[in-house]
Amino acid sequence: MSEPAHPPSPMAWLYRITEPDGRPSLRRHLLSSLLVPLMVLLVIESLVTYGGALIYSNHVHDRDLADDATTLAQMLSQEDLGGQISPQARFLLEYAPEGHNYFNVSSQRHGLLAGTAELQPAPLSGASQDGEPELYSTSIFTHTQKHRDLRAATVRIPNLRDPSDQLTVTMAETFHDRHQRAREILLLTIPAQAILIASVFMLVLYGVRVGLRQLDPLTTRLAAREHDLAPIGDADVPVEILPLTRTIDALFARQRSMLSLQERFIADAAHQLKTPLAGLRVHVERAQADPSKETVNDALQHILRLTQRASRASSQLLALTRAQSPELNEASPLVLLDLAQVVPELLGVRVHDAITAGVDLGYEGPAGPVWIDGDRISLQEMLDNLIDNSLRYAGRDSILTVGLSTVPAGACLSVEDNGPGVPPAFLERLGERFFRVPGITEEGTGLGLAIVQRIAERHHAQVHYLSGSAGGLRVEVVFPPARTSRIVG
Repeated sequence: MSEPAHPPSPMAWLYRITEPDGRPSLRRHLLSSLLVPLMVLLVIESLVTYGGALIYSNHVHDRDLADDATTLAQMLSQEDLGGQISPQARFLLEYAPEGHNYFNVSSQRHGLLAGTAELQPAPLSGASQDGEPELYSTSIFTHTQKHRDLRAATVRIPNLRDPSDQLTVTMAETFHDRHQRAREILLLTIPAQAILIASVFMLVLYGVRVGLRQLDPLTTRLAAREHDLAPIGDADVPVEILPLTRTIDALFARQRSMLSLQERFIADAAHQLKTPLAGLRVHVERAQADPSKETVNDALQHILRLTQRASRASSQLLALTRAQSPELNEASPLVLLDLAQVVPELLGVRVHDAITAGVDLGYEGPAGPVWIDGDRISLQEMLDNLIDNSLRYAGRDSILTVGLSTVPAGACLSVEDNGPGVPPAFLERLGERFFRVPGITEEGTGLGLAIVQRIAERHHAQVHYLSGSAGGLRVEVVFPPARTSRIVG
């Protein structure tokens, strides 16, 4: 029976150089980012090695060239040249085992004795007059009109057989042997350098593999989670990926907020719709039990009111959920608004509702602009809920005034009615979800002022619930001033 296959490690995809599905690999990226600099380093090291080898080769060849020129000059100075050099000396010059390519032997009295006339000796200097070899670089054109770059050594010594004469010996060679020696040295060092860099790369490969294994505990811990959105924390997280885990923690926090919002919405919906649904069932059963016209009509009237109540409750719940949603800030960013222009426009669409409710709706505001950073749709939702609250509870023949003014803290939007008002003991609780002042018989959901509270928080505004000057309720929303850098003109 075969051994059961072990499941792959959660981090196994990081240890493969290539991925079967073409996905990017962190390990491959790390290794490639290290391999390229190592190869560049090998090239640079080879160039440096070749340069050093060439310097060393030039030094050795210069020394040999100077020694050969000095030796030959001393040998010739002891011969009786008589205007030409001996066959033995000519043999050494032309067939020297060192392989010098060109030579020039001249006498001060007799001129050129042997060699290449195109090869000119070094210019006369103090050093060259003392019998010391003078090294220099030169070039000539051969009889085949080929240009040759040469390294030459010139020695000037007195002719011992004729003190009035002076011999000048110049020997030169091409740079071929020098470069050949440098290339040989380079070829000897490249394998050692390649082995060293390959060893370093293997160590890096091992280090990357071992280093990435530090992520295994974190991956295992995350894989063991099912519905846990708790923060990952920094306990066993390497410093290099802390930004990633903290970003994930922020994502978990947003997810927890959204889940909490959904759970609250479900609970609120169950709380608000339970009573209307129960009432609907009761009146349907009553109509079924007594199908008389009077009973059916009465049941339908109750069903209509209950469905209207359920519809309003669902609308208010959706509005509250939108106001609480963190995604609203991204979808509808705050922009520069002039409340002195926006508020009258929003009030204009509520005049008909106020006339129907028998309420005198008025507006008081400054002539100049009042700037804030806001969202027009949210402000309309806020103002509608404030007006609905007054229209519902102030009663017919009441007066409702919407005011706008500037205060030291910013801009103040107020809604005040002269209705029965709210006892001072309950003013602080206004704005709580589902809170309704005891003793009120008007139907409501208890969510209107909660929506106002959430919208105000989004605008960084403060909501104050006060007793009106005529005994009713006065609600003030104080907005911070707009950023002055955005106000133009």
